[in-house]
Amino acid sequence: MPSGPPLPAWVTRVGVFDLETTGVDVESDRVVTAYVGVLDAAGRQIAARSWLADPGIPIPEGATAVHGITTQRARAEGRSSREVVAEITAALRSLLAQDVPVVAYNAAYDFSLLAREAARHGIVPLTAPSPVIDPLVIDKAYDRYRRGRRTLEVVAAHYAVVLEAAHEASADAIAAGRVAQALARRFPLPATSAELHTNQIGWARSQAASLTEYFVSIGRLDPEESLDGSWPLRSMAAGAE
Repeated sequence: MPSGPPLPAWVTRVGVFDLETTGVDVESDRVVTAYVGVLDAAGRQIAARSWLADPGIPIPEGATAVHGITTQRARAEGRSSREVVAEITAALRSLLAQDVPVVAYNAAYDFSLLAREAARHGIVPLTAPSPVIDPLVIDKAYDRYRRGRRTLEVVAAHYAVVLEAAHEASADAIAAGRVAQALARRFPLPATSAELHTNQIGWARSQAASLTEYFVSIGRLDPEESLDGSWPLRSMAAGAE
């Protein structure tokens, strides 16, 4: 019996990327740890690099509670933020130039924060990273009406992907890559990563519009407000430093 839809070729080699940061604001928060790796068709790690940065600002206790890195440790063991951001950007640029799709869960957050960090340090940012694969966007598109949260931990469990040490950059990145591969085995995803990338732009926009409508209906947003659905880079905030 058939085990699922034909697997797209991009499944055989995927880049994976994750940041842990000082907070959730892509305009002002900073990189603390990062991971960029490559997985083979079986989801095995075949290349990897990790970073610890001194973000140059105190790491709030709330952020430390998530990823475990204190200000003291980052200052003692972390490298220059500028060097780290430059190396992460270069690693991703190299993968994308080779047409290796890069998986990032909630990609618009990680790529946007990295781009803002690059600009802050005078580094040429990734302004149009492609091809990018975002399991969060894809899962919402193909299983729109499934109830419950869509955190990486929840979605990984749903697709039987083991996630150990959640909120540790390498663990999150690898799990996201394996979720992307699981999605390709479950659903008829586009055959090429380029087509999938293009589709995700539209899906992310539609998902943001739908969530905006819901938030307005429950009073969480004012009627004139809207969520940014741009993907995989969020629009620059008006008046952002």
